[in-house]
Amino acid sequence: MKKEDWKKIFYQSLTGFVSLALAILLFFAIQGFGEIRHSFLWLLGVLKPVIYGAVMAYLLKTPCNFLEQRIANILPDKHKKRANALTVLLVLILTFLVIYLLMSMVIPEMVSSTLILVNAVPQKMDEFAKWLTGMLDGNEMLQTYANTAIINVEHNLQDWAKTDLLPTMQGMMGGFADTVGSVVGILYNLLIGIIICIYLLLGRKTFARQGKAVLYAVLKSDRADAVMKELRFIDKTFVGFFGGKILDSAIVGLICYVFCIIMTFTMGFPNAVLISVIVGVTNVIPYFGPYIGAVPSALLVLISGPVNCIIFIVFIIVLQQFDGNILGPSLLADSVGLTGFWVLFSITLFQGFFGFVGILVGVPVFAVIYDMIRRMVVRGLKKHGKTALLLETEPAGQQPEEKPSI
Repeated sequence: MKKEDWKKIFYQSLTGFVSLALAILLFFAIQGFGEIRHSFLWLLGVLKPVIYGAVMAYLLKTPCNFLEQRIANILPDKHKKRANALTVLLVLILTFLVIYLLMSMVIPEMVSSTLILVNAVPQKMDEFAKWLTGMLDGNEMLQTYANTAIINVEHNLQDWAKTDLLPTMQGMMGGFADTVGSVVGILYNLLIGIIICIYLLLGRKTFARQGKAVLYAVLKSDRADAVMKELRFIDKTFVGFFGGKILDSAIVGLICYVFCIIMTFTMGFPNAVLISVIVGVTNVIPYFGPYIGAVPSALLVLISGPVNCIIFIVFIIVLQQFDGNILGPSLLADSVGLTGFWVLFSITLFQGFFGFVGILVGVPVFAVIYDMIRRMVVRGLKKHGKTALLLETEPAGQQPEEKPSI
């Protein structure tokens, strides 16, 4: 038998063996999925400080890169090597200062607003009932329905306080030790995470250079170039999305603050700062954020009267239409490029897998996956000579080679 035949038999046998081994591994992985999941969650728990630190470092690397060269330009030549350390220190100080200012503004307002809301609920319910009855004056049927609904709400609130709220409060008091332990654990992870974040920011260029060296040592140059190009696209997508979303939320919060200040002097709106912070912060959450922030904000406005609450709800609807159709797309179009359907799909999918974290990162992660699939489809269509399918979905003036609309 010829040498080429032996090689062919060898490679066929090796392929069959590897396929069988992978099938066996897949079978045992499916059989022990619960244990694998438990081990994975345990590993995530152990690595929580590292994950916290890596996430914080990734979010802060962009301002560090932006400020480092500018700081280096104003330093004397003998101190230019210290520009990186000074940049990291300045960014951390600014970050903690912003967090402190937000907490110092929000927490006192939140405590006082909660106390006022709790004490004012019975009185405001009576005022709302009288206002609603006056609005429906002359229509006995609607008045009857409204009075019945108000009575049902009051009874349901009383029943909820007796059957759900009190047992829940007792359970919270009983689990106070566990809660304290959880808080201590979170603070410990955050403290270690901040230390890891500082090390990562100080050595970010060294780590990037080492990772690039390993990549080119393991892969061929063309494969390594393709991986580097993909990593740059992923970084651009994530940085562009979160940077644009933070800027978008800051503008939304500022618009809400200006509106609330104007309404404070004209209609007696309460808690302009707290309401604006709630609306701005929750707006960071894609798609569902505006609705999440509108509910507690509307309840706070309801303290000053039902008319003010209705005005505020109308304003929030108009503001979110402006943000969703004009402001948001103009800031995020280059970083994400997904239609509304895929945004909603990605949030729903990743929320099911990863909870609240999935809501935050689902859109940019899905944008990366979508772009990979898009390029695979374009490559396949070109290989099979079906580029006409790309032209059918192309808007006028766009070249298929750049970014086909598929």
